[in-house]
Amino acid sequence: MHVHIQMRRGPMQRVHLYKSVAAASVAIMASSLIAACGASKTTGSDATGTASAGNSDTGSASTSKTLTIPIASGWAEDEAVSYLWQYVLQKKGYQVKLPTLDIGVIFAGISKGSSSNVDVFFDTWLPTTHKAYWAKIHNKVEDIGIWYDQATLNLAVPKYMTNVNSIADLKGKASLFNGHITGIDPGAGETGIVKNNVLNDYGLSGFTVQTSSSAAMLAALSKAIDAKQPIVVTLWHPHWAYKAFPIKDLKDPKKSMGSGDKIHVIAKTGFKTAHPDVYAALAKFKMTDAQLADLENVALQKYKNNPAAGVAAWAKTHQSFVNAMM
Repeated sequence: MHVHIQMRRGPMQRVHLYKSVAAASVAIMASSLIAACGASKTTGSDATGTASAGNSDTGSASTSKTLTIPIASGWAEDEAVSYLWQYVLQKKGYQVKLPTLDIGVIFAGISKGSSSNVDVFFDTWLPTTHKAYWAKIHNKVEDIGIWYDQATLNLAVPKYMTNVNSIADLKGKASLFNGHITGIDPGAGETGIVKNNVLNDYGLSGFTVQTSSSAAMLAALSKAIDAKQPIVVTLWHPHWAYKAFPIKDLKDPKKSMGSGDKIHVIAKTGFKTAHPDVYAALAKFKMTDAQLADLENVALQKYKNNPAAGVAAWAKTHQSFVNAMM
């Protein structure tokens, strides 16, 4: 099975910034990274929809027509919807920058208020996944609203593993998986939930969460399925992987991974006043599971390394939806 794995722009080492620094250092790093996000990891789109590098505008929030919408590294739904909004906003005369950053850096940056170069973030999962982050920033950002309400965290295995259907079935089988639950980036909320909740609740001694990145996890999943080898990975809904691979979610009778989340779009403080029209459009924005799955498939799979072109193609076949966004 040859499935395109969406890789991040820039060196993979940058994905792990949150792991390697203390909380105070993260805040400092957020300022410098976000302020300079145009140097190598920021993309914009010209009138033809092709990605092009560019520097973020540093003008005042009240007059600037430039918006910065960071994408959490490796998060498919965030990438797809951020590029969709870039497409829509550019039609309204905005320049939209999409830097790819670690989730910890994004939350630290957007909570800086009017001094932040980060304007909007589309992928805050509540109440479970980002509970720890939210406790620190909830009164320092504007919670615009929920745009997707069917999000879940999951452990998944290939469908050919017929004797493993629940997380409880993993107990005593660590050697079958070489002791690994193949995970994503260490700063992800799901990573902490699996480490702190799932392993203990289900007595999964002998297992550790192998962290790296979403791209590395998906590559490992693809390789294991090609060889029909055992593998268990951290995944989530929505994700295009469920259409690309023959995989199934493991039941979670103890609800250790939560009962489902809703995905919020948030903004830095002052955004509603500075950009009332954009705020109003974001507040009414909703996507169904079918719509988001189709968007991800077109933008991130069919168009592979050119999600901007993929979104433009998707928009042509969903014109009424796109026109109603703003």
